[in-house]
Amino acid sequence: MITLTNVNKSFSQNKSNAYTALDQVSLTIKKGEFVSIVGPSGCGKSTLLNLIAGFEQVSGGLITVGGQKVTAPGADRIVVFQEHGLFPWLTVLDNVAFGLKQRGVSKKDRYALATEQIKAVHLSKFIYRYPHELSGGMKQRVAIARALVMDPQILLMDEPFAALDEQTRIILLKDLEEIWLKTGKTILFITHNIREAVILSDRVVVMATQPGRVKKEFVVQAARPHQSSDPLIHALENKIMEALTDELEKVVREELGHAYSLKKSAISNSAADHMGIGI
Repeated sequence: MITLTNVNKSFSQNKSNAYTALDQVSLTIKKGEFVSIVGPSGCGKSTLLNLIAGFEQVSGGLITVGGQKVTAPGADRIVVFQEHGLFPWLTVLDNVAFGLKQRGVSKKDRYALATEQIKAVHLSKFIYRYPHELSGGMKQRVAIARALVMDPQILLMDEPFAALDEQTRIILLKDLEEIWLKTGKTILFITHNIREAVILSDRVVVMATQPGRVKKEFVVQAARPHQSSDPLIHALENKIMEALTDELEKVVREELGHAYSLKKSAISNSAADHMGIGI
């Protein structure tokens, strides 16, 4: 279980000023739950993930994982970033097995474990290829396999599909859901894409901005696997977009320096497949 209690995070801009990225954030993510966080750019989504990962320290409040205070990165938490970060001089097999090698696992055992995860992300035919021989979607699959092979309790995913085309994204969403259902990992997923969040998640958390805080939570009550054609899914997407509208206006007003309003007509049902992309 991941528990955040009244978490604050500030960054010093100069000697006299500090920027508050997160303010009094409280959130509980149960073991085996898939939770997505959406919100405008600058609301602190990635900062929140980095705090849970142990890459940064809270300015106030408390984060615990399994009842233990988070003070540093740990093997129980693995991050999958937007950029795959593969080693270009290593094959798919050696990229996936790299963490196990660093852990001291024998070559035979690490290759067996890596091969199993490569199969799980449907890349068995590309096991001896190098990153430059793979598509963007394939590279992200390798990054996911590299994370899974370490057998973490928690996967922290920071917009892992943001740079991919829509067709590849749809395939990887299905793959990720299947992996989650099979492994029972706890997943915290950061995204700008509302449909992506709803299709994958048990629960969607909407972040408010300036400073970042939890605005509202939505439980996805549709049966799995979630289908974009399900009226419950479509209705929930609209509710989340409504919750985000005020926050999006805040961001735009801050940038433009005058009153701004998002017209309801700007968000149509025909654009539902792309709801939230780029916010």
